[in-house]
Amino acid sequence: MDAQFLVIGEALIDIVARHAESPVEHVGGSPANVAVGLARLDNAVRFNTCLGEDARGERIRTHLRHRGVHVIDGTDDHPTSTAQANIDESGAASYVFNLFWDPGHIELPESVGHIHTGSIAAVLEPGGTEILDALDRGRAQATVSYDPNFRSSIMGDVDAAKARIEDVIGRSDVVKASSDDVAIMYPDLSLEQVLAHWIDLGPALAVITRAEDGVTFQIAGAEPVTRPAPPTTVVDTVGAGDSFMAGLVSGLHTLGLLGSPEARERLYAASPADVEPAIERGALCGAMTVSRAGAYAPSLDEL
Repeated sequence: MDAQFLVIGEALIDIVARHAESPVEHVGGSPANVAVGLARLDNAVRFNTCLGEDARGERIRTHLRHRGVHVIDGTDDHPTSTAQANIDESGAASYVFNLFWDPGHIELPESVGHIHTGSIAAVLEPGGTEILDALDRGRAQATVSYDPNFRSSIMGDVDAAKARIEDVIGRSDVVKASSDDVAIMYPDLSLEQVLAHWIDLGPALAVITRAEDGVTFQIAGAEPVTRPAPPTTVVDTVGAGDSFMAGLVSGLHTLGLLGSPEARERLYAASPADVEPAIERGALCGAMTVSRAGAYAPSLDEL
């Protein structure tokens, strides 16, 4: 089966330290989670990442391949990256990163119709510049989605990181972020103002997830729309936004609104009602993920 999705970004080991429990290691990284989520939703996925030649790197390779992800590994001389996720009593996660990112030149096979990137990899050099180059080359054949997944502990100065983030948004057709990320990047703007700003930068669809308060989204040429969150029981929030992203992108692709330059034209002409099934799929994926420990990715059958 030819790969239709290319995900670019970091894969790492999450060292999860739950309140009053010993740390446990899991495979993670926002782009890696999205790649797995897309594969679990019956999509063909290539994942361009950067791993060390060590036991953690091999664990990540095995994890991804067993879940149907085709790994393109620009091996790094550094150890495999880690992120310590500290889970508090409410189940919310905060992160401390030890990350290295240098994937080298990113190939774009003709079979790729959609490119997703996000998180630290799009901001951290030298790999961040390689991502910008790949997006510039890729837009001729593919649609693009992006999740800033803002992490101040490694992205550094907020204004400098925001400038790069907005540069990537301007190259994207779909952008999604959490309300927590938006509050850090745009403390003086409402969610509706942020959505309008992002649409002005270029995307056809901008989405902000709001945890238990649901999701607010805007399609170019229309007003923002808010939808409630599906009912769920929160175990932890690890990977919830990535699961939403995989569901959203997969849903838009199923609707014929991502996957080619022609699909891009359809997306820019779409109405809020046209994209709502994809928003709903993303929300269902996120709700299932928070009901499980770790970055669980649901399958189509489970939805």
